[in-house]
Amino acid sequence: MATAVENLGKLERRLTITFPLSDVRSEVEKRLKKQAKTARAPGFRPGKVPIKMVAAQYGYQIESDVLNDKVGQAFNDAANENQLRVAGMPKIEPKQEAPEGMLAFDATFEVYPEVSLPELADVDVETVKTDVTDAEIDKTLDILRKQRVHFHAKGEEGEHGTGGDAVAANGDRVTVDFTGAIDGVEFDGGKADDYAFVLGEGRMLPEFEAATVGLKVGESKTFPLAFPEDYHGKDVAGKTADFTITLKKLEWAHLPEVDDEFAKSLGIEDGSIDKMREDIKTNLEREVTARIKARNKEAVMDALVKHTEMDVPQVMVAQDSERLAEQTRQDMAQRGMDVKSLPFPADLFAAKAERRVRLGLILSQLVADNNLQATQEQVKAQIEDFAQSYEDPKEVLKYYYSDRRRLSEVEALVLEENVVNYVLGKAKATSKDIAFDELMGSNAAQG
Repeated sequence: MATAVENLGKLERRLTITFPLSDVRSEVEKRLKKQAKTARAPGFRPGKVPIKMVAAQYGYQIESDVLNDKVGQAFNDAANENQLRVAGMPKIEPKQEAPEGMLAFDATFEVYPEVSLPELADVDVETVKTDVTDAEIDKTLDILRKQRVHFHAKGEEGEHGTGGDAVAANGDRVTVDFTGAIDGVEFDGGKADDYAFVLGEGRMLPEFEAATVGLKVGESKTFPLAFPEDYHGKDVAGKTADFTITLKKLEWAHLPEVDDEFAKSLGIEDGSIDKMREDIKTNLEREVTARIKARNKEAVMDALVKHTEMDVPQVMVAQDSERLAEQTRQDMAQRGMDVKSLPFPADLFAAKAERRVRLGLILSQLVADNNLQATQEQVKAQIEDFAQSYEDPKEVLKYYYSDRRRLSEVEALVLEENVVNYVLGKAKATSKDIAFDELMGSNAAQG
């Protein structure tokens, strides 16, 4: 039985649950007899161990299990009786005072909030769009060409030579010896021989690259270099060093021509340049679609969070914070980092966890109110879409349908898309064009 529910806060509740001590004793005795049928002890045949010995060996654990079961059942009965939607696990504490022959416990817990969804017609959502043009295809071709670059000695005569005097310029690969010193003292990491890098790629600090530009093979230059305050090398961060560099080798970048041979190297069997550009456009459009979906989904989620009034159960936030901390620990360990000595306080993840919990409650309400659950047809279509970029689509379908966890992940994606489409169909949605480079430079598609 249970007392009336006490309101301790917006979502926090407490109730007292009681049940007869005789119920516990009766159940303990029943379980001890069952345990005795298979109990073993030296000098006794299996099942013939005296009940007192069985009680001495197993009694404490059995009594603990029975008590937990009784408390759990009593709490569940009380929650159902009072029509409570309990969030998370309750905190159970024994009461010192209880009616004679009874056991009493206080159960403190939180309940799910009432989710007051906004009128979607009053919600503003800004979505984005972009087009894949010939300019984007050309940029992609330039990247693919650079991935297949060959370097040749600059200034030499011959098929791949440039002839005449050669000086280092952006785009060239240079090989240098360098030595750095601070206040006349060399420092760790400030010296290297035969160090190669491509000018203009930003691999070296700007002062270093600027000093290299214009050098000829065999020439040296001494120059000051100011390390940034946030430089990764703490010993030199914020300090100024004197560097001496000597150019030992100079090579120019020979990019392949965009011709049929280049197309064949990208898997176009007949070497058609038009087919190659068409394939590149298709791949870019697929990536653009994914990133736009991610950006627009985030815009919808932000709008829902902003316009939905609700209190969030802190027990759920704490549980999700712990999960995020554990995921971070595992991710870092998989990358080879020593995480044993690193602290992972759950409160570091509290803000992210609260948003996740809040969104989960909002989406659950939206889905329930508007029947937005993922259908089998939608899930299959999503997996088939995933499979388009693989050689054997059937294997992709098998991969997902053979594992319930993987299938659940796809169902969750489809459900979110249903919510996004529903909200955009009801809300005051506006669309703006963004540059291709801005879209592709964002991390939205990875969120």
